[in-house]
This record gives sequence, C-alpha cells and structure tokens, in this order.
Amino acid sequence: MRAIADGGGSERQAAIKPWYAEPYIRVLIAIGLGALVGYLWPDIGASLRPLGDALIKMVKMAIAPIIFLTVVHGIASLDDMGKMGRIGLKTIIYFEAGTSIALLFGLLVVNVVRPGAGMHVSPASLDSKLVESYVTQSHDQSVVGFLMNVIPQTFVGAFTNSDTLQVLFVALLFGIGLQRFGERGKPVLQLVEALSKIFFIVIGMLMQIAPIGAFGAMAFTVGKYGVGTILTLAGFMLTFYAACLLFVIVGLGVVCRLAGFSIFKLIRYLKEELLLVFGLSGSEPVMPRFMAKMTAAGCSESTVGLVIPTGYTFNLDGTCIYLTMAAVFLAQATDTPMSIPQQIVLVAACLIASKGAAAVTGSGFIVLAATIGAVGHVPVASIALLLGIDRFMSEARALTNFIGTAVATVVVAKWEGELDQERFALSLDNPEAPKLSS
Repeated sequence: MRAIADGGGSERQAAIKPWYAEPYIRVLIAIGLGALVGYLWPDIGASLRPLGDALIKMVKMAIAPIIFLTVVHGIASLDDMGKMGRIGLKTIIYFEAGTSIALLFGLLVVNVVRPGAGMHVSPASLDSKLVESYVTQSHDQSVVGFLMNVIPQTFVGAFTNSDTLQVLFVALLFGIGLQRFGERGKPVLQLVEALSKIFFIVIGMLMQIAPIGAFGAMAFTVGKYGVGTILTLAGFMLTFYAACLLFVIVGLGVVCRLAGFSIFKLIRYLKEELLLVFGLSGSEPVMPRFMAKMTAAGCSESTVGLVIPTGYTFNLDGTCIYLTMAAVFLAQATDTPMSIPQQIVLVAACLIASKGAAAVTGSGFIVLAATIGAVGHVPVASIALLLGIDRFMSEARALTNFIGTAVATVVVAKWEGELDQERFALSLDNPEAPKLSS
C-alpha cells in the first residue's frame, strides 16, 4: 500500500506544472510586459492594438452560438417549465436590487470623498468635438428603443448582429419549443449538446493565445493614453477603484456570506478569467469560459444559461457605480451645484440608462453621455475630462460587473435549489479550470 501511495505521489509530482506554465501566470506576465512596452515605447505600444482586438473578435464569433446552445439545452432539459419562469423572475429581482444599491453606493462615496472639488474646470475650455461621437450614440439610448432592439429582424439576424439579448431571446423561444416537442426532440437535444461541446473546445483553443491578446491590449492602453493621463485625474481614479473594491468586498461579500460561501474563494476560483477581463478591459470575451466554469462549479446549466447572458446587460454593478460617481464628479469639477433632489433624479436616470449598456469597452462612456444629457444639469462637454482615462476606468467597471454576475449566478442557483452544494464547495476549495472540451 505504501509503495502504491508513493508511486501515485511521484506521478502527481511529475504531473505538476511549473509555476510559469499556469495559464493565469502567463496572462499576468503578458499584462506586465504590455504595460512596460507601452510605457517605454508608446508608439510601438499603441500600434499593438490589433493583437488584443484580434483575440476579442475571435472569441466573440463563438459567443452567440454558445449562448444559444447552452440556453436551449438548459431549457429543453427542464421537466418543469415553471422553473424557468421562477429563475427568470428571481434573476430580475436580484439584478434590480443589486444595481440600485450600486448606484446609491457610488453616489454616497463621491459625495463623501468629493474628488472633483477644487478643480474649477471651465466647460468652455474643453474640446467638445472629442465627445461628439459619444453624444450622438447616446441619443439612441431609450427604454422603448432598447426593448424593441431585443427582437431581431430575423432568426439568423440575432447571430449576425452579435447582440447578446437577441440571441438569448431566440434561444428562449427555441428552447421552449424543443421542450414542448417532447420525446421526438431528443435527437435535436443531443445534437445541441454535442455542438456546445465542440464550441467549448474551440474556445479552449482560442484561450491558448489569450496572453498575446492581453499583452497587445495593455500595451495599447498605456502607450496610447500614458501615465500622465492617469496622474492628472488620479484622485477620481483612486476613489473609483476604491469604491469598486469596497463594494465587492463588503457589499457582495455580505451577500456571499448570507448565501454560505466566501467572496474571496469565488474570486480565487475565477482568477484566470478576472485577469483576462483586466487585460482585455472587458468581460464579454470571457463569457463562454465564465459559463463553463460556473456550470463546472455546480450551478445548473439552465440557471447559468439565463443568469449570465442577462447579467451582462442588466447586472452591471461597476457601471452603475461609475455612472453616479462620474456625473457628480463632473459637477464638482465644473463647480456645478447639484441638490439632493437633482441627485435622486440622476440615480433614476442612471437606473434606466444602465440597462442599455453592454459589457464591452466604451459602453459606460456612452451611457454616461446619455445620462448627463437626460438630466440636463451637468455640462455635456465636461465628459471630455474623462475621455483619456476611460480605458483605465473600464477595467474596474468590467471586473466589478463580472464578479457581481458571478455572485448573482450562485445566489440565484441556490435560491432556486439549482446548486450542487457539495460540488460547489469542492470547486472553491480546490480551484481548477474546467476542461472546456469535456
């Protein structure tokens, strides 16, 4: 027995990868090297943007099929269709409560710290042409327009437009239809399951070059905008990053504790995905891998398929914190007084406008322009102040959004009895990346 144990131990030791072979270590090294290249050789760093963009494009081409296949398989496998309605309702309730708290939290922090006080910036001195494109895009942000956009022009159009909500809408309809088809739909369900496994294999292949994409994205960010831009608005950036960190540790930490798990263990379990979100400055490219890991952790496929894609539009905690903080910061910086009633109106406007944001780089800036334009109190030209640092702010927004959706997935799954408790505890205690090909 001892010999067998020793032999097994030797095999395990031989199978242990060196530290530099770990995927998250490679991504972390790539991010550091990218920042160094961008700092030392700004022109070269700025020219490396295609490396990050190429990875994002390759991953995004597989996102729509994976969402469709995962949601269809999850719904068609349900014996009780009422369960889907309950999961959807609980998800929306959680999202609305979470984002409302995030908006109020951001408002509280920016009023207490007042990072814009004393800047005395004149809106007339800012180049409004820099933000014209964002203001133009923000005019399309409306509740009716957003809801109508959920319905694609054609079934296939949902995939060609790469619109997450359109794909989710089509997948819901198809999944319900397949479930109602009964036993005759079993071959189709088996095909859906096989196709989803193939697409996850593709994502696993693409993730092998993730460090290259993270390197290019970080080199571009630092090379394009530079350290000087960060130092100019360091007060606001530090306040925002601290607010996001506090919200995750305290706010989401309390939710996790009430649900019976640790926020720190969940973050450790998702460390590779979080590093990619940081390096690529957005969470959308990580969605397929994110869904696979939450399923591997014990959350049911139907819950993951509904909560995560919906959360990428409706549960943007980081974006909500940013919206209220940025709007009040600009008011402070331009010496524009904002009363409590005006700030309440701001929160209401942000709550509506944030639903039209997507988890991609730049969306927070567009929604900010829409919010300020709707409130009509803070000079719209003042958002030019934040243009240079938005890429850096996007990283904090994306990380907070990502963690918030991860917590929501676990909470809703446990709420509905769709969480394998033993498997979840084992996954958090022994975090290993799921095999996407399995």
